[in-house]
Amino acid sequence: MLVGLPRSSWYYTPTAETAENLDLMRLIDREYLARPFYGSRKLAKVLGANRKRVQRLMRVMGLEAIYAKRRTTRRAAGHKIYPYLLRNLQVTRPDQVWASDITYVPLRHGFLYLVAVMDWYSRYVLSWRLSNTLEGTFCMEALEEALGRARPEIFNTDQGSQFTASSFTGRLEAAGVAISMDGRGRALDNVFIERLWRSVKYEEVYLKDYADGWQAEDSLSNYFRFYCQQRLHQSLGYRTPAAVYHENDSRDQAHGTKTTTTARKKNNLKRNPELNSATATAQDLLGGLAGR
Repeated sequence: MLVGLPRSSWYYTPTAETAENLDLMRLIDREYLARPFYGSRKLAKVLGANRKRVQRLMRVMGLEAIYAKRRTTRRAAGHKIYPYLLRNLQVTRPDQVWASDITYVPLRHGFLYLVAVMDWYSRYVLSWRLSNTLEGTFCMEALEEALGRARPEIFNTDQGSQFTASSFTGRLEAAGVAISMDGRGRALDNVFIERLWRSVKYEEVYLKDYADGWQAEDSLSNYFRFYCQQRLHQSLGYRTPAAVYHENDSRDQAHGTKTTTTARKKNNLKRNPELNSATATAQDLLGGLAGR
């Protein structure tokens, strides 16, 4: 009792979810992804489970049914909530709008949380992280990696505590980024990253049975590489997100090469008077022929 703690608290270790609950969480995740407007009542009916149990597991998974709520602009206690800036906005170029969100990833004997930062225009995934808790550290790591590559004009998230934390919003403000947040209960305000989660789940997560977090990280790393570099998107004209995201880079590089070549020719003319004179003579001859 030297530190003022009872012995039972000192030796206590949190209990993990039972295998039965983990199986139910996988079913909830699949059903929610197909019907995100189902709340705990309907999910409990569909899955034949106890509603209170479904409610608790949905809280653990960070899931909430999509529906219009009263006073959707009510601010969370202690956190500033930013307005939604994407309504009627035409997104026409990479790095104009980025979005981020968190989803649940099942493991064979547990679960993890996945966060990603995505460019809206190209669907390019700039960074992602896995975590076994919903603390905001892994979201900050993903943000720092993305900002290390580029800087968006607008960054959109939901009103989760990871994104409303002063450390997260302060980092964006320090980078000169406008912050946008979905209305509460309006997951479709961040529709493109919701589509990303659907692709990740059906094309990767549900096809695998991750034994642990290491396997999940390796497999997801391969998938995101495929998603960005090889997966064709119909909405992008059957191009990859990487091709669309880096399209302007290629044009800039080509423009820069062309400009450099032109400048080099001009410099050569200045440095070589004979070449300059020969060029002028050739132009005079061409002009004379054209006159005839």
